[in-house]
Amino acid sequence: MRTRRDALARARRVRFMVFDVDGVLTDGALYLVQGGEMKVFHVRDGHGVKMLHEIGIRTALLSGRRSALVDARAAELGIGIVEQGCADKAAGFEKLLSRVGVPASAAGYMGDDFPDLPVIERCGFAASVPDAPLAVRRGAHYVARAAAGRGAAREVCEFILEAQKTLSRAAQRTLA
Repeated sequence: MRTRRDALARARRVRFMVFDVDGVLTDGALYLVQGGEMKVFHVRDGHGVKMLHEIGIRTALLSGRRSALVDARAAELGIGIVEQGCADKAAGFEKLLSRVGVPASAAGYMGDDFPDLPVIERCGFAASVPDAPLAVRRGAHYVARAAAGRGAAREVCEFILEAQKTLSRAAQRTLA
Protein backbone atom coordinates (compact mmCIF):
# COMPACT_ATOMS: atom_id res chain seq x y z
CA MET A 1 0.00 0.00 0.00
CA ARG A 2 1.41 3.38 -1.07
CA THR A 3 1.31 6.04 1.62
CA ARG A 4 1.54 9.81 1.52
CA ARG A 5 4.52 9.64 3.88
CA ASP A 6 6.38 7.35 1.45
CA ALA A 7 5.47 9.57 -1.51
CA LEU A 8 6.75 12.66 0.32
CA ALA A 9 10.01 10.93 1.26
CA ARG A 10 10.51 9.88 -2.36
CA ALA A 11 9.60 13.32 -3.74
CA ARG A 12 12.12 14.87 -1.34
CA ARG A 13 14.93 13.04 -3.21
CA VAL A 14 13.92 14.14 -6.74
CA ARG A 15 16.68 15.98 -8.63
CA PHE A 16 15.51 15.09 -12.14
CA MET A 17 11.85 14.92 -13.22
CA VAL A 18 10.76 13.29 -16.47
CA PHE A 19 7.29 13.72 -17.97
CA ASP A 20 5.47 11.71 -20.59
CA VAL A 21 3.63 14.04 -22.97
CA ASP A 22 0.36 12.65 -24.35
CA GLY A 23 -1.97 11.85 -21.47
CA VAL A 24 0.14 13.78 -18.94
CA LEU A 25 0.97 17.24 -20.32
CA THR A 26 -1.96 16.96 -22.72
CA ASP A 27 -5.37 15.41 -22.20
CA GLY A 28 -4.31 12.52 -24.41
CA ALA A 29 -6.60 13.40 -27.30
CA LEU A 30 -4.94 13.60 -30.70
CA TYR A 31 -6.29 16.42 -32.83
CA LEU A 32 -5.40 15.74 -36.43
CA VAL A 33 -5.91 18.74 -38.66
CA GLN A 34 -5.15 19.11 -42.34
CA GLY A 35 -1.43 19.74 -42.59
CA GLY A 36 -0.48 18.30 -39.21
CA GLU A 37 -1.63 17.80 -35.68
CA MET A 38 -2.66 20.01 -32.82
CA LYS A 39 -1.80 19.62 -29.13
CA VAL A 40 -3.23 21.57 -26.23
CA PHE A 41 -0.98 22.28 -23.25
CA HIS A 42 -2.09 23.89 -20.00
CA VAL A 43 -0.22 27.01 -18.90
CA ARG A 44 -0.29 25.94 -15.24
CA ASP A 45 1.49 22.67 -16.02
CA GLY A 46 4.19 24.69 -17.76
CA HIS A 47 4.50 27.03 -14.81
CA GLY A 48 4.95 24.02 -12.52
CA VAL A 49 7.88 22.86 -14.65
CA LYS A 50 9.41 26.33 -14.47
CA MET A 51 9.10 26.26 -10.68
CA LEU A 52 11.06 22.99 -10.61
CA HIS A 53 13.78 24.70 -12.64
CA GLU A 54 13.87 27.56 -10.14
CA ILE A 55 15.06 25.26 -7.38
CA GLY A 56 17.50 23.34 -9.56
CA ILE A 57 15.50 20.28 -10.54
CA ARG A 58 16.28 19.32 -14.12
CA THR A 59 13.43 18.16 -16.35
CA ALA A 60 12.98 16.11 -19.50
CA LEU A 61 10.21 14.86 -21.76
CA LEU A 62 9.98 11.20 -22.77
CA SER A 63 7.40 10.41 -25.44
CA GLY A 64 6.50 7.42 -27.54
CA ARG A 65 5.29 9.71 -30.31
CA ARG A 66 7.16 12.33 -32.35
CA SER A 67 5.92 15.87 -32.76
CA ALA A 68 7.54 19.19 -33.59
CA LEU A 69 4.93 20.72 -31.27
CA VAL A 70 6.54 18.90 -28.32
CA ASP A 71 9.94 20.34 -29.22
CA ALA A 72 8.39 23.81 -29.41
CA ARG A 73 6.70 23.47 -26.02
CA ALA A 74 9.87 22.12 -24.44
CA ALA A 75 11.82 25.11 -25.76
CA GLU A 76 9.21 27.50 -24.33
CA LEU A 77 9.58 25.90 -20.91
CA GLY A 78 13.35 25.60 -20.93
CA ILE A 79 13.29 21.81 -21.06
CA GLY A 80 16.52 21.00 -22.88
CA ILE A 81 16.21 17.23 -22.85
CA VAL A 82 13.53 15.71 -25.07
CA GLU A 83 13.42 12.06 -26.10
CA GLN A 84 10.70 11.37 -28.69
CA GLY A 85 9.69 8.32 -30.72
CA CYS A 86 10.71 6.11 -27.84
CA ALA A 87 8.89 2.78 -28.16
CA ASP A 88 10.89 1.34 -25.25
CA LYS A 89 10.35 3.80 -22.42
CA ALA A 90 12.61 1.85 -20.03
CA ALA A 91 15.54 2.16 -22.43
CA GLY A 92 14.72 5.82 -23.04
CA PHE A 93 14.65 6.49 -19.30
CA GLU A 94 18.03 4.80 -18.80
CA LYS A 95 19.44 6.94 -21.61
CA LEU A 96 18.14 10.09 -19.89
CA LEU A 97 19.59 9.05 -16.51
CA SER A 98 22.96 8.43 -18.12
CA ARG A 99 22.84 11.77 -19.92
CA VAL A 100 22.23 13.79 -16.73
CA GLY A 101 24.24 11.56 -14.38
CA VAL A 102 21.42 11.04 -11.89
CA PRO A 103 20.60 7.68 -10.29
CA ALA A 104 17.07 6.32 -10.72
CA SER A 105 16.47 6.82 -6.99
CA ALA A 106 16.81 10.61 -7.47
CA ALA A 107 14.64 10.69 -10.59
CA GLY A 108 10.90 11.14 -10.85
CA TYR A 109 8.61 10.15 -13.68
CA MET A 110 5.02 10.97 -14.54
CA GLY A 111 3.24 8.64 -16.94
CA ASP A 112 -0.27 7.53 -17.76
CA ASP A 113 -0.33 4.19 -19.57
CA PHE A 114 1.07 0.67 -19.83
CA PRO A 115 4.22 1.66 -21.81
CA ASP A 116 5.14 3.83 -18.81
CA LEU A 117 5.01 0.99 -16.26
CA PRO A 118 8.66 -0.09 -16.56
CA VAL A 119 9.76 3.48 -15.80
CA ILE A 120 7.21 3.88 -13.01
CA GLU A 121 8.62 0.70 -11.43
CA ARG A 122 12.26 1.87 -11.82
CA CYS A 123 12.26 5.53 -10.80
CA GLY A 124 12.53 6.84 -7.26
CA PHE A 125 9.27 8.81 -7.40
CA ALA A 126 6.44 7.87 -9.76
CA ALA A 127 3.32 9.91 -10.45
CA SER A 128 0.29 9.41 -12.64
CA VAL A 129 -3.09 10.84 -13.58
CA PRO A 130 -6.53 9.87 -12.27
CA ASP A 131 -7.75 8.22 -15.48
CA ALA A 132 -4.67 6.00 -15.95
CA PRO A 133 -5.22 2.24 -15.96
CA LEU A 134 -5.43 0.70 -12.50
CA ALA A 135 -2.03 -1.01 -12.79
CA VAL A 136 -0.38 2.33 -13.54
CA ARG A 137 -2.14 4.10 -10.67
CA ARG A 138 -1.20 1.27 -8.30
CA GLY A 139 2.43 1.51 -9.39
CA ALA A 140 2.59 5.26 -8.83
CA HIS A 141 3.60 6.77 -5.51
CA TYR A 142 1.34 9.76 -6.17
CA VAL A 143 -1.78 10.06 -8.34
CA ALA A 144 -2.84 13.60 -9.14
CA ARG A 145 -6.41 14.66 -8.53
CA ALA A 146 -6.32 17.06 -11.48
CA ALA A 147 -6.86 15.68 -14.96
CA ALA A 148 -4.15 15.14 -17.54
CA GLY A 149 -3.51 18.32 -19.49
CA ARG A 150 -5.56 20.23 -16.92
CA GLY A 151 -3.12 20.76 -14.09
CA ALA A 152 -2.03 17.22 -13.17
CA ALA A 153 1.63 17.94 -13.91
CA ARG A 154 1.44 21.21 -11.97
CA GLU A 155 -0.01 19.36 -8.99
CA VAL A 156 2.87 16.87 -9.08
CA CYS A 157 5.43 19.68 -9.38
CA GLU A 158 3.91 21.38 -6.34
CA PHE A 159 3.92 18.09 -4.44
CA ILE A 160 7.66 17.73 -5.09
CA LEU A 161 8.29 21.36 -4.12
CA GLU A 162 6.24 20.97 -0.93
CA ALA A 163 8.14 17.80 -0.04
CA GLN A 164 11.40 19.69 -0.51
CA LYS A 165 10.04 22.71 1.39
CA THR A 166 10.77 24.99 -1.58
CA LEU A 167 7.31 25.74 -2.98
CA SER A 168 7.14 29.28 -1.59
CA ARG A 169 10.64 30.13 -2.84
CA ALA A 170 10.00 28.69 -6.31
CA ALA A 171 6.66 30.49 -6.61
CA GLN A 172 8.23 33.83 -5.62
CA ARG A 173 11.09 33.45 -8.07
CA THR A 174 8.81 32.69 -11.01
CA LEU A 175 6.68 35.77 -10.28
CA ALA A 176 9.63 38.13 -10.60
